[in-house]
Amino acid sequence: MVASPRTRGARTTADRSVRAGAAPARAGSAPVLGPTPEDPVTLGGFSTTSDDFPRVSGARNPAPPGTLWRLGETPVHAVPTGGGRPRVLVIGWCGATTGQLRDLSAEPVPTDVTWRWPGSYAVVEECTECVVVHTDPAAAFPVYATRWDGGWAWATSARALASLTGADVDVGRIACAVLAPSVPPLVGGRTFFSGVEQLPPGSRVELPRNGGPLRRSTTWCPEPEPHRPAHRRLRRALTDAVALRVRADPSLSSDLSGGLDSTTVAVLAARSLSDPHVLDAVTIHPEGRLDGADLYYAGLAAASAGRISHRLLPLGAEHLPYGGITSVPATDEPAPSTLTQARLLGQFRWMRREFGTRTHLTGDGGDSVLFRPPAQLCDLVRARRWRRTLREAYGWARLRRVPVVPLLRGAVTMAATRRSDALADLARYFSGGTAPGLGRGNVRWVTPPPVPGWAGPLALGHVAEAAARAAAAPDPLRRFDASLHTLVDEIREVARTARADAELAASCGIDLHNPFLDPSVIDAVLRDPLDHRPPVHGYKPLLVRAVGDLLPPAVAARTTKGSFEADHFTGMRENLADLQSLGDGRLASLGLLDPALFRRHLRHAAAGVPMSLATLEQALMAEAWLRAHHRDPAPTWIFGLPGRSV
Repeated sequence: MVASPRTRGARTTADRSVRAGAAPARAGSAPVLGPTPEDPVTLGGFSTTSDDFPRVSGARNPAPPGTLWRLGETPVHAVPTGGGRPRVLVIGWCGATTGQLRDLSAEPVPTDVTWRWPGSYAVVEECTECVVVHTDPAAAFPVYATRWDGGWAWATSARALASLTGADVDVGRIACAVLAPSVPPLVGGRTFFSGVEQLPPGSRVELPRNGGPLRRSTTWCPEPEPHRPAHRRLRRALTDAVALRVRADPSLSSDLSGGLDSTTVAVLAARSLSDPHVLDAVTIHPEGRLDGADLYYAGLAAASAGRISHRLLPLGAEHLPYGGITSVPATDEPAPSTLTQARLLGQFRWMRREFGTRTHLTGDGGDSVLFRPPAQLCDLVRARRWRRTLREAYGWARLRRVPVVPLLRGAVTMAATRRSDALADLARYFSGGTAPGLGRGNVRWVTPPPVPGWAGPLALGHVAEAAARAAAAPDPLRRFDASLHTLVDEIREVARTARADAELAASCGIDLHNPFLDPSVIDAVLRDPLDHRPPVHGYKPLLVRAVGDLLPPAVAARTTKGSFEADHFTGMRENLADLQSLGDGRLASLGLLDPALFRRHLRHAAAGVPMSLATLEQALMAEAWLRAHHRDPAPTWIFGLPGRSV
């Protein structure tokens, strides 16, 4: 395994190759039940004046009476209320105690309800005129809604709602995912299904029973807390997030890659365990090689932490990227680990077979939460912190091996540019205009990958239209500075798409958890004022300061991570024939790509010709997702149920 410098913002498929998950919750300090991994975990309800509600086949009502239905064992707690007050439901993994949940019976529900406790959850109020959904600010527990029967239907699965209304896939949304995967503002609340929208994160959303437009108010805006050190906030929030899962399933396992993020999660989990439990910590490595840097650092952590049973998983040819990608199960959207599904699902099946894992933790999301985006240079320019601007620009330029002058020029330009103008410029770019600053090292509001030659005019038109719509739309994060705005956009994209990876894990009987993406953790990190934030070129100094005393010194000082890039290109070459057959698939039939040009680009990529792989990979993921969606049966709804109890 080759150690390589960790690159800020590099979220390639190879980087995301080792995922993990979590399992059933048991009674602890929080009064919730955990999911049974083999069951799909979907939950929903209705906001309508109708008295008859359908339900997904196999679902039941976990908290009668009412419209709520549940498939699987997603934790649900109905807060007792009286005196005609709204009915309050907490859905998802929540670390609140029984007493704290009981306090929610008082009106109104507090604005910080979805991030004041560890876990990933939403809160639902059933009121007379509407259903109110309090969404988490990270989008780690996304909730979707669509119009139905004169009112609204909501659920934690967009695909289930699409089945309810007969919605087709949203071609424009697919085009944005393929051609502009690094520009989250383009899609807003659009899902991959027409008419099904994601409720805005960090908001109080009213779904009127009369079918009127949903009403939203932003509730999460992390006010700076300069007098509460961020590293202490982070340590407490992350410790509580991991401990919640340990209390739920003391037999859980965890990734242990040797990097800071997964090592931190594994060590915190081991410290939360009590006799006789130990943590099964998994390190993957190339078959026949036990001398890699990741194995060395993972071994140090396992030996020093205690209560860790270090499990090694050798990776063979059957685990290469790109193998069997069309065999993934249908999910709400393309899963980030689609291209490495052989490795991911192989790991999950191995863990279930070898040591019966039901709950598995991963450090996924740590990069997005802990690194500072280069947009921080823009904020420093606006704040006239000239000396620090120069220091961080030179540090970033050395790290990325790019000239410093374009960085400084980009920071000044971005400071003078409105986000809406940058999105309008992006619309012109996809309409055939000049590229919006794609030079090396530039600091920009948006930096899409180059438009590939195989992209069809219809796809370009969809993306241009989405960019123009985003430029004209109100910005719910307008109070944020540039770096915080950019960071929140990225975190929400990572957290929401991680749910699709969790769906892959669930197909193997594994329940997936990413503690770094808990809203309480993200809120703890993002409350630092500009003058207290880490530099853009620092390697997770906040995490090292927060938990460095728990890690071996060599691990805490590590600034590199093992790379699977060689496996990535080997897998593309080995599976080239199968990948080329995808060029004549559903994306081509939708008019989004030219099959002949797409196959030629694939051949060049497999041969090692230098090019951007972002759009190529996204196209393969989208094609695999479309085939799975049309192959696997859609959720079946049962209609004509009597009364209000579903």
